[in-house]
Amino acid sequence: MTNRLELVGFIAKEPKRSQSPAGISHCHFVLEHRSIQQEAGLPRQVYCYINVVVSGNGQQVLTQDLAIGSNVKVGGFISYQTGRNGIGKLVLHADHIDII
Repeated sequence: MTNRLELVGFIAKEPKRSQSPAGISHCHFVLEHRSIQQEAGLPRQVYCYINVVVSGNGQQVLTQDLAIGSNVKVGGFISYQTGRNGIGKLVLHADHIDII
């Protein structure tokens, strides 16, 4: 089954680095996207705000130059996660980041 998302936007919240109890490195940030898309033959303003996580040993190379305001193209898969407060959200698990 295909689960692949690519999104261009800018980093809206400072990237935060952490390590899981199992020793896996993570970098979390929020990506904001704004564009105009065509729907039913009409232009539509589109906005989304999505949490992004980059995990594993290679994440440091992918995320070392990221900062608030960086324009990036992010690719990966999406997954549903429930937070400690019980509220769920979609998270983009990135395996590819290009600064543009």
